[in-house]
Amino acid sequence: MSVFFIIVIMLGFAFARIYDNASILVFFVIFAVAMNIIGYWYSDKIALSIAGAHPATREKYFDLYTTVENLAITAGLPLPRIYVIEDPAPNAFATGRDKNHAVVAVTTGLLGMMSKTELEGVIAHELSHIGNRDMLVSTVAVVLVGFISIVSDMLIRMSFFGGSRDDNRGGGALVIVGIVLSILAPILATLIQLAISRKREYLADASGALLTRYPEGLASALEKIGAYNRPMMHKSTAIAHLYIANPFGSNSVGRKMAHLFSTHPPVEERVKILRQM
Repeated sequence: MSVFFIIVIMLGFAFARIYDNASILVFFVIFAVAMNIIGYWYSDKIALSIAGAHPATREKYFDLYTTVENLAITAGLPLPRIYVIEDPAPNAFATGRDKNHAVVAVTTGLLGMMSKTELEGVIAHELSHIGNRDMLVSTVAVVLVGFISIVSDMLIRMSFFGGSRDDNRGGGALVIVGIVLSILAPILATLIQLAISRKREYLADASGALLTRYPEGLASALEKIGAYNRPMMHKSTAIAHLYIANPFGSNSVGRKMAHLFSTHPPVEERVKILRQM
């Protein structure tokens, strides 16, 4: 969050110099603080909205509800809010700022495809993310990357159509610097998002296997998820790293690019490790 704050301030400083207006920097400081607050307090609601998730009731999703409830008790965690995404692709994610404000979301495709032990393995993996506080960093990154991209796009448009107030004082050079910063900022922000360690996924797999005492459940679930080659209907790059598997499908361009800049280890490697436990 501190690095995101610095990136936004750098953008504000560059464009304050370009337009010779200190109030631009003040605006960016306020903006950066506000976005950090929003990212911390409301990132779960934003992620759920992007995913198109809706609350799951005990009556309609009894097996899911009891599975989450039983594993949460076993893990010593408060019962997270449970959401369902109407999508045939098998997938799931956890979000929220802490264990007392956590959410677990699964797709209808996952519910229809998994056996009881496989569903337990997936839920245990997501609850492990909650217990390890992995989803806080991941979810906040969703919001901050998005806002930095929006600001950068806005500033690029300003550079092309607004210009500097005083080109004779090197304003033209400052415009170029501002444009470069506006282009690099979302790239850097995305790299920060992707830099969330793959080891957290391995840890969640191991913690989930410890929770269920049955590593084969999660291993089998990952194989089924990895074999599904069609993308999700509600896919978004903003929350792709939250899911247990790539929402763009196994044969898509998105997956091929994900191998280069992925926050998740290869499914095959995860399954191999789980079966060695």
